[in-house]
Order: sequence, then structure tokens, then C-alpha cells
Amino acid sequence: MIPTFVFGWPTGQEKGDFLALDLGGTNLRVCLVTLQGEGRFEITQTKYRLTEDQKQDDGQKLFDFCAECLNTFVETNMGEGEGQLKPGQSLPLGFTFSYPCSQERIDHGELIRWTKGFGAGNTEGRDVAAMFKKSLEKFQLPIQLTALINDTTGTLIASHYVNPRTKIAVIFGTGCNAAYMERVKDVHKIADLGIDPAAEMAINCEWGAFDSFEHEHLPRTKYDTIVDDTSNKPGEQAFEKLISGRYLGEILRLVLCELIDEGVLFLGQNTYKLEKPYCFDTAFLSLMESDPTDELLMVIGIFTHFFALETTLAERQFFRALAKLIGRRAARLSACGIAAIVSKMGYLEEGCSVGADGSLYNKYPGFADRVHEGLQDIFGDKGRNIITHHAEDGSGVGSAIIAAMTKNRKDAGLYLHV
Repeated sequence: MIPTFVFGWPTGQEKGDFLALDLGGTNLRVCLVTLQGEGRFEITQTKYRLTEDQKQDDGQKLFDFCAECLNTFVETNMGEGEGQLKPGQSLPLGFTFSYPCSQERIDHGELIRWTKGFGAGNTEGRDVAAMFKKSLEKFQLPIQLTALINDTTGTLIASHYVNPRTKIAVIFGTGCNAAYMERVKDVHKIADLGIDPAAEMAINCEWGAFDSFEHEHLPRTKYDTIVDDTSNKPGEQAFEKLISGRYLGEILRLVLCELIDEGVLFLGQNTYKLEKPYCFDTAFLSLMESDPTDELLMVIGIFTHFFALETTLAERQFFRALAKLIGRRAARLSACGIAAIVSKMGYLEEGCSVGADGSLYNKYPGFADRVHEGLQDIFGDKGRNIITHHAEDGSGVGSAIIAAMTKNRKDAGLYLHV
């Protein structure tokens, strides 16, 4: 539960040009967002591919690459037209850095640990905002890092900007997380900062780390234990390892490998391709669940094309049932997380919208319906009052809105020390 120093909700009247930089799991995205007020905006964006080497190399080199891409974007989008940067224009930047950080103010963030397969050296325990500012200076860019945010916080703010009934944001993708707006008087970590107790602040839950290390609360199978023990961060991110897209395919693969070892599956066939960890993509589970054919032809395609394995109809039906179990468990555990925030904040009676994003929510068949089913199982009929919807772009638009809100707050002389 990390305070974000994003104060209150956007008014919907934020206006102007703002840059957003999003360091995601596979791409770096640079956006120019023009906020037009009334919940409207325009966006110009470019994506730059991140290599595995860059994710594992020195941290300062990673931020140098970010600044280099930003420089390329600025040069490419300079001009006098709409959606272009004006020559000599100095812009506030919102940097979406979606890895757990402890923040003492909004333009600061000490990396607690890398997640999503990143492992860049000389970065954990350091202020990533200061590292990025150093890279900006190297390229002499006319850009001011105004806010360092998490994509989930951005999703909360962007979704509320467009739909003011949104009170919670969740990400169900490669990782998983949630954000909500808390009363400052209930955030004991920041009690000594002299902030009005009646003010509100967005909280980045980092709920992927729930039940880490002790494993006292979440029911885990032996397959979950193997996923955890063989991961690059054993013991950590316990909740995430049960529900995020990074791990669901691996859980299914481990079940298949056990059945192969027991002599139940693929008798007389060479199964070496299935023995490679993480070779079974979560996208395969999506395809298996959505296969409309009686013979389950998509399942045939997955196993013959990727693993050179022949399957019987009974096996394919079993694989699909297994995929459904894994996918349904992920959705229902996700519903538990949403329900916890709803209960804490008292949103059940009046209801609220939940902005949801991420590949699992957007692409996995039936995921959203299973989340709603879980909420109704927890709350009864009142669970229908909690409605998830496709979130607005948190890491781009949300980041820009937060940069605008922060600029307005500091221009008004409010809480300048954070």
C-alpha cells in the first residue's frame, strides 16, 4: 500500500499539452497528450521496442535509452500543427514507471524491486526519478519530470476523468495491481507530512505482493509452489503468481508435465518441447477456451504446431477444462481483491465503477464475467452494483492528467514539499 502523492480526483477541466513516458514490460511508449477539458483529450504516440538485454543491463543505460527515445519523439513531432510540439516549448512530463517504488514526493521514487522480468543492475534501492533526470540532462531536453506514477494510479485517474463514477482501477495483465482513493487521515505512513487529514490521496496497492513470504492466506496448489520456487523472486509476489498472465500458462504446463511423468499423457511421443519453462503461453489458454469447434481444432493446432504432439479428443477436452479451471480461479481471486477495497471504502450500497485494463481482462474469454460472478458470490445481489469496464489509457493519458494536476497544485502553492 504505497502513497502516490496524487491528491484527489481530476476536475475534468485540466487543459494543455503534456508528455507521458511509459516504461512497460515489452515496449517503451512516448505520448503527447492534449487535454481539452470536459473529459476529452487527443493523443499522439510512438512505441519503441525494449530488448531483453536492455531489461537486464545497467539501469542508467536503460534510462539513457528512455531519454534517447523521448528526444527522437520530440524531434519527430516538432511543428506548428495540431498534436505537434511547438519549437522552444517546455513541457511537463508524467513518467509511468510501473514497478514497486517507495515515494516521499511525486517526482521521486526509490525502486523497491524489479518485477515483470526486469533485472537492470544498480537500480533497486535507488531514486529512479533522479536517474531519469540525469539522462534528460544528457540530451538537454526541454522537459520537466513533474510526476513519477504507477500505471494503475494513472488508470484510476484517467478512468475517473472520463467517467466520474470510477472509484477503483485494476490491472490484470502480465502483472496485477489495483489503485483507489484514500482519506489522508487513514494513511498513517504520511501522518507527519503536514497534509490536511480531510484531503484524499490515490493509493497504489501493489496487491501482487499480498501474502508473500509467509503464505498464510491464499490457497496454493503444489503447482503454484513450483512456480514460486523456480521464479526469479521466490516467495515474493504471491498473489500475482496465482492470477497474472505471466504465470497461468506455466501452471497449466506444470500439470501436463506431471501427467507425462506419470505415463498418462502423450505415450510414445517426444515431449521435450513441453519441458521448457514458460513455453506454454497464457494466450494458448485463451485460444483453448474460445475454441468453437466440436473437434477442438484450435487445441489440435496449438499442440501440433508448437509442441509436435498428437492429441485425442478426450485429451483436448481435458486440456480445455483445465484451462477453464485456471482462468476461472484467476478471475475469482481477482474479484476478492476488488471486494476488499469495496468493503474498506464502503462503496457497496451506492455502487461504483471499476476501471479495468490489461491483457487478461481485455482478451481472455469470459474473464470479466467471472470477476462479476465472483463479486456476486461475495456480496450477493448487491455485487451487481460493482461494475467493471474497460479503463482509459492510464500509462499515457492518466500520466499526462496527473502531470497536469501536479502542475496546477504546485502553481497554487499547495503541498510543495511533496
